[in-house]
Amino acid sequence: MFYEPKAGHGLPHDPFKALVAPRPIGWISTRRKDGTANLAPYSFFNAISTNPHLVLFSSEGVKDSCAIAAETGEFVVNIVSRKLAEQMNLSAIDAPEGVNEFEVAGLTEADCHHISAPRVAEAPAALECKVVDVLQPKGLDGAHAGVTVVMGEVVGIHMDDAMLVDGMFDVTKAQTLARLGYMDYTAVTQTFAMRRPRWSERGEG
Repeated sequence: MFYEPKAGHGLPHDPFKALVAPRPIGWISTRRKDGTANLAPYSFFNAISTNPHLVLFSSEGVKDSCAIAAETGEFVVNIVSRKLAEQMNLSAIDAPEGVNEFEVAGLTEADCHHISAPRVAEAPAALECKVVDVLQPKGLDGAHAGVTVVMGEVVGIHMDDAMLVDGMFDVTKAQTLARLGYMDYTAVTQTFAMRRPRWSERGEG
């Protein structure tokens, strides 16, 4: 099968998100200038650099997390574990502006070290971020795609000590949640390791 996205796929549902999967979930918490907390999950999220540590999340349409992060200059990425899946989903509710999704989902606000935005106390890890850029991507036609991308530098990292095994964060203990296509999710329960090959170690012949 081949199709061009603008021409349509002829399937019951768009397979794009199922193809670009699994995608880590950026569970973004922010705090409005009036002090109200906001929390929402974003499946268009990833890390893009380690020096400095940069992450970004993307919102289709204008949503609170992007607007608040752009206004305050800060946000938190909370890592979602399998046991928090239902609460994460609750925080995605289309609540009226000003509603605190921490309260809706029955979660605890915890203080951060370098920013005023709260983190999810129950999360296995959280990244404190300061905004470095807000982007408005365009399509091939030059028109704005209706997407806002918020990029932040990680200035602090919180980890649950129970998730550390031999000095490494164990994603199988956290059962880190990821987004698939349609209404589907997956949790990391198994991993395998591969060492990157080096050209100098290639055998002759």
